Amino acid sequence: MADAGKTANPNGQGGTGAEIDPVTGYATTGHEWDGIRELNRPLPRWWLWTFYASIVFSLGYLVVYPGIPLLNGGSAGLFGYSTRAEVQDAIDLATEAQAGRLDQIASLPLAEIKADADLDRFAVAGGRSAFLVNCIQCHGTGAAGSKGYPNLNDDDWLWGGTLEDIYHTIAYGIRSDHPDTHYSEMPSFDGMLSRPEMAAVANYVLSLSGRAHDAALVAEGAALYADNCASCHGAGGEGDRSIGVPRLNDAIALKAGTTAEEIVGQMVAPQHGVMPAWTGRLSDTVVKELALYVYSLGGGEAAAQ
Repeated sequence: MADAGKTANPNGQGGTGAEIDPVTGYATTGHEWDGIRELNRPLPRWWLWTFYASIVFSLGYLVVYPGIPLLNGGSAGLFGYSTRAEVQDAIDLATEAQAGRLDQIASLPLAEIKADADLDRFAVAGGRSAFLVNCIQCHGTGAAGSKGYPNLNDDDWLWGGTLEDIYHTIAYGIRSDHPDTHYSEMPSFDGMLSRPEMAAVANYVLSLSGRAHDAALVAEGAALYADNCASCHGAGGEGDRSIGVPRLNDAIALKAGTTAEEIVGQMVAPQHGVMPAWTGRLSDTVVKELALYVYSLGGGEAAAQ
């Protein structure tokens, strides 16, 4: 005899000897959790036919469209259709449409490009795209920079903010391996000045921009500054763009910091940033577009007449 509770399924599921759920009349799978049995119900026929149809469709898709990987590429498909080809066609059309303006940017001086409103707008848009790919790692998406990396939106420029100045900096870099790169170096004052003397200089430098400082050290610091720092940074801390020396009489501190301790640290072990030369990495047209974009951010300056 069959065990109690096991009989033939009136719905034809499970066969003779399967345990039958008395409420639904369906066989169970034999699995049970906390007194709850799992029914062995068949999938709906509409779902099964849909599943089978999707299998047939996928096989047909692999034959008609590219999708089968091979040793040297993949199958081309009966239709020869490719989304990559569509994208390449779109790129080719865009390149063809831009070719005239790109040729103009390549051949014209920066000032003439800037003077043509439509061409300048086109170049700035291209420069922004190039900036987002190549420059945001250091200068940020909004070109606001970060500690040790300059903000390109203001008018505080180490090497000048005219179009030609910006172009030169982008093209040849700062302390890069290009022979025309910008180069400057601040010496270490460790051994030249004592730490108390450097602290006095630091407080004098802070006083130039109106930041918090020890007023008792300013007079001593001013004398030491005149003897050791003014030849590069200027008598009033105005800096010198011709040799990339930063201003000290504003509140912008790229490397030195904003406290006396940080300024002393820069005097002891100066930090020198490096910017790569983009000429050779990018075409001259793209370098021009980048220069025009950076110039448009708000800190660009007119060339001296």
